[in-house]
Amino acid sequence: MPETYRIFGNEMSPYSIKARSYFRYKGLPHEWIVRNPRVEEEFQRYAKLPLIPLVVTPDGAAFQDSTPIIEHFEARQPSPSIHPPDAALAFLSALIEEYGDEWGNKPMFHYRWFYEADQASAGERLARSMMPDLAEGELPSAVAMIKSRMIPRLSFVGSSAATKNQIEGSFKQQLAILDAHLAKRPFLFGGRPALADFGLYAQLRQCATDPTPAAVMRASAPHVLRWTTEMLDPHATGEFEAWATLAATLLPLLRDEIAGVFFPWSAANAKALAAGEKHFTVDLLGRPFTQETQKYHAKSLAALKARYAAVPDKSALDPILRSCGCSEWLRA
Repeated sequence: MPETYRIFGNEMSPYSIKARSYFRYKGLPHEWIVRNPRVEEEFQRYAKLPLIPLVVTPDGAAFQDSTPIIEHFEARQPSPSIHPPDAALAFLSALIEEYGDEWGNKPMFHYRWFYEADQASAGERLARSMMPDLAEGELPSAVAMIKSRMIPRLSFVGSSAATKNQIEGSFKQQLAILDAHLAKRPFLFGGRPALADFGLYAQLRQCATDPTPAAVMRASAPHVLRWTTEMLDPHATGEFEAWATLAATLLPLLRDEIAGVFFPWSAANAKALAAGEKHFTVDLLGRPFTQETQKYHAKSLAALKARYAAVPDKSALDPILRSCGCSEWLRA
């Protein structure tokens, strides 16, 4: 009988559905468990942090944080691989995954908790999933409680009336680039999902379930919507492509979003953290963007730089990074 893993998560957690999508693609037997009071005792028994996803193995080992979860199980079961065999493309996939995890989370969280319609929708769905024994008459107060907790957290991702246009502008720019790219292929790097797909889809799938960003996606990005649905349970339909066929439509994402928005923001955060500053401001899309300094973001940027440094032969990678303006940020 195959080993069965237990994934504690929530449908509204991008990092949870990222891990679940990976397990489905790899064919790893698992049970999806919505974290709520009914399973909280078991969750607390294994979790080192009060965060989802949590993966528990049959022998009682526990893993948290979606990227380390994927890295651990990819090492144990490398086939079918989520890394293109070309080292340059494998790094670009990891770069896009990092962008999805760290910057892509901003529009997701912003849209969900900035607008009243999205607040109401998210609040009710979270209340129903997290409190399955809630009486119908208790729902309004539960929704109000969730909103009172989540809306103030907008500042953690830098969302405010002053930064609204930058976050939403980045989201729409990302959609336009991705829709053109995915019009020609099922996944970001060709006929099978890469690490990049899991990281980026997870944030956009959440947007596709919230009223305001979903309307934007339906109107402007049908290929992105199709991809986010397929990534819920992805299956390979072909092979990874070569950079020569990917470049025309993937390079704009690297240039305009990753080098143009993500890296300046991430580097400014790391610099502020090193200086002991609690807030930082960086010019993004022509306007100042201010938010609280985040330790985890600086740690993940350092990990990305270490991954770049570990690429043994950069002869194919470096020309791509220079052409899109990413090189200087990885060497800084």
